[in-house]
Amino acid sequence: MKYCGREYQNHFVDANKMVCVGYNVERKVEDMMLTRLACYLIAQNGDPRKDEIAFAQNYFAMQTRRFENLEKRISDSERVLARHKLTETEKELSGVIFRQTGNDKNFGLIRSNGDKALFGFTTSEMKYRLKIPASRALADFQPTIILKAKDFATEITIFNIKAKSLMLEKQISVEHITNNKRVRKTLIERGIKPELLPKEDDIKKIEKKIMNDDKKTLDKPDGLS
Repeated sequence: MKYCGREYQNHFVDANKMVCVGYNVERKVEDMMLTRLACYLIAQNGDPRKDEIAFAQNYFAMQTRRFENLEKRISDSERVLARHKLTETEKELSGVIFRQTGNDKNFGLIRSNGDKALFGFTTSEMKYRLKIPASRALADFQPTIILKAKDFATEITIFNIKAKSLMLEKQISVEHITNNKRVRKTLIERGIKPELLPKEDDIKKIEKKIMNDDKKTLDKPDGLS
């Protein structure tokens, strides 16, 4: 017999034990060892009118909620880190462009050309499609996969500017476009269309929430949750 593809015998294991029934007299009694899944199944299928079952059901509900919160925290933290990484990589690209060409006044245009290659739309067009304020950065509302994709394409651009000694703005723009097109091709081959992904919550609000949660945790007395 299986439950969710698992053999139930693996979760309900017979285990005999010796108990004292009198002066220096022991008797073997049948017992059973339960895995966490077994405990969960018993609790969920038990009578909640019984205190022990009600307690177990409440326990598993709380643990599930905690796990969901932990998953969300990990996901949010990964996105914040990816956003910071992209910011640093783009700053590096701006600096490389300045050193190679003598100015970086068209850095925004080069970056927008990269977005056009990645999304099929310019930065401004993507903001309009996703209803993002013109004053805010597009990347502040994009999912982790896109932040990492943009960062990867930008890293390749930086590498090739140096490796190929690109000195002209047009050369750098073509390089950046090419790299974003290649990244887009890979994403689409894996069933991901960058321009169709929905926008995420404002990264600044997520970052603020993480900082506030950390502060609350540090402010709690030891041993309290």
